[in-house]
Amino acid sequence: MAKKYTWCFLLVLMSIAIVAAHIGETAVPAVFIFGDSTMDVGTNNFLPVSQEIKADFYYNGIDYPFSEPTGRFSNGYNTADRIVKLLGYKKSPPSFFALLNDSPTFKRNILEGVNFASGGSGILNTTGLVYINLFATVLGNITELCGPAAAATLLSKSLFIVSSGSNDILEQQRSRAPLSPDFLDNLQSTYADHLRSLYNLGARKFAIITIPPIGCCPVERSYNGSECLQGANEFARQFYNATETLLQQLSSQLSAMNYSIGNSFGLTLDIMGNPLAFGFKEIRKACCGDATTMCNQTASLCQNRDEYLFWDRFHPTQKTAVLAALTFFGGSHRFVKPVNFSTLAAINIV
Repeated sequence: MAKKYTWCFLLVLMSIAIVAAHIGETAVPAVFIFGDSTMDVGTNNFLPVSQEIKADFYYNGIDYPFSEPTGRFSNGYNTADRIVKLLGYKKSPPSFFALLNDSPTFKRNILEGVNFASGGSGILNTTGLVYINLFATVLGNITELCGPAAAATLLSKSLFIVSSGSNDILEQQRSRAPLSPDFLDNLQSTYADHLRSLYNLGARKFAIITIPPIGCCPVERSYNGSECLQGANEFARQFYNATETLLQQLSSQLSAMNYSIGNSFGLTLDIMGNPLAFGFKEIRKACCGDATTMCNQTASLCQNRDEYLFWDRFHPTQKTAVLAALTFFGGSHRFVKPVNFSTLAAINIV
């Protein structure tokens, strides 16, 4: 038994050393990712969901290595991929179900992290809680493999990336229910429960990405003569402010909690306000498909994908994802605070 625990501690220390070579004195042995389709690296490939919330078909992945449609809702890599690469990893953690599908290596591979993000996932629907429960299962396996002390050490030094909330707004709109203060309170209360649950399971470093100006994505613009839906944007702004307050409160209550909040709302508005400065020429239309049809091999496809803000009717292009990752990882207080993701990762938790 002791040999098993010693081996696991050595793996954790080796992971820490490798990552520390890239980002100073930090120790990020694993990355755990939660959220929606902007972070999904193939979770929905394994789920019996509709084609509208799958991306395992062309043109998706056209700029991914070998033009492979991996299940990412993108022409290439997404924001999760790029943040993890900036941390020093060669590739992003696979989805939980992809790891589970390779059962002989499941326990060994989860020591470097797992992606639980899923297209269609939200805060209020049961998906948020489902993926936290799956993480609890992963924790059980890590504890069995390493022992309680090593498992606690690994999780405390790991980075937990969370990006959720956009689907809650879209579902509220589809139900023709108001984006009201009560709805926001319900979102925040449930979000707080989810973050507390992760903390109670051992998470200590939370990298939170908030909702972009969702009213400006192509499908939302289609309801308003190609202009942004300001009601949805105002709610996204309120969500950011409320989430910032929530994280301040939680960190004062949970003594070992450290966090960083990435402001997708402000960053995206800045890009749309001065697109040429960021290298974009088209900020309204989808590159693949259009505002009302999904991206697939029969859809229209733009030629200059790096000039488009949006890949499809909902999701950003790979270029947009890279820009967001760079901003949140190493950017200033304007778009990420109280510290950026690289500083958060470098915090030494004893």
